[in-house]
Amino acid sequence: MTKDVLLSITGMQFEPDAEGGEITTVNRAQYYKKNDSHYILYDEVTEGFSELTHNRIKIKEHEVILTRKGLLNVQMDFEEQKKNLSNYHTPYGDLVIGIDTSKVSIKEDETEILVTVEYALEMNYEHLSDSTIQIKIRAVQPET
Repeated sequence: MTKDVLLSITGMQFEPDAEGGEITTVNRAQYYKKNDSHYILYDEVTEGFSELTHNRIKIKEHEVILTRKGLLNVQMDFEEQKKNLSNYHTPYGDLVIGIDTSKVSIKEDETEILVTVEYALEMNYEHLSDSTIQIKIRAVQPET
């Protein structure tokens, strides 16, 4: 895998009594591997704000950890068959989120890593939705 990658994150939510939605974001990112863990680093702009959010995704067997610092601050731990609580700090206030992860699957080859995470999301101790995140990391081919 190259250091420069294209990161695609697709989130799908399945809310009771509502139609689920799918949102995809695509960012250029930096990739490296250390001690059997994959790391992806990228910055994100939030509409209406000038401050960036620095993101780090750590992927290892049965676990994905998303750390966000800057305008938004949180560490979200998606660990298979485990429930984790986090404080999510936003410009609008703080939230307690619960992440009850049922499955983390990772498929990788020389040019791509595909991660799928299935989890239930709680906000302030109330079930919000059943969700799936798909993370695709693809090597960026150098320009010739």
